[in-house]
Amino acid sequence: MKFDRYAIYYTPDGALAQAGAAWLGWDMTTGRHVPHPDMPRLDVATLTDTPRKYGLHATIKPPFVLADGTRADDLRTAFDTLCARLAPVTLPGLALTPLGRFLALTPQGDAARLRDLAANVVRDLDSFRAAPTDADLARRRQANLTPQQEANLTQWGYPYVMDAFRFHITLTGRMDRAQLAQVTTQLGHYIAPHLPQPFCVDSLTLAGQGPDGMFHALHRAALSG
Repeated sequence: MKFDRYAIYYTPDGALAQAGAAWLGWDMTTGRHVPHPDMPRLDVATLTDTPRKYGLHATIKPPFVLADGTRADDLRTAFDTLCARLAPVTLPGLALTPLGRFLALTPQGDAARLRDLAANVVRDLDSFRAAPTDADLARRRQANLTPQQEANLTQWGYPYVMDAFRFHITLTGRMDRAQLAQVTTQLGHYIAPHLPQPFCVDSLTLAGQGPDGMFHALHRAALSG
């Protein structure tokens, strides 16, 4: 399969991966759509329409087009080499958290080491990233970026990296406040039994966006530094 863009993700495994894939309706490891759980009074398909194509993940290096003169095989080699020298990060757990008007899983405890991990990946693999188009830049700037986010966009092709990075696993699209409260309660009951304690980021995943528009997990590498 030919991939239009690549990204470096953290992707859960085990029970959380299975529950999250069902919630979103897309299993990026198998590359298949899967049935949503039956949730009374919730239209899960609509709630998850926006994050579905990305799969269950936390973005470490945002999606990018390969730069001219680089190859996917070389990206994988560089990714493996980088992961071999990066250390795992362990935190107390994950919690379901409202971020503005959507819901995500966020880490409990001091996430500074996760931010440092992501910064290393963004920086060290940046030679594989093609520069964003003018249209890409204009679209990002519609979000009224801070000066810091604008500087990130200019240097790294994405606003929410480096000091502006926040580790999160997106589970829904945007909702109004009344719906947010209802979904928080029901999704909380569904996802809570599968949340790891402690939470360990001990591997990263190279992912690719296929011609179907969906992201597929291509290769998982252990953090062994």
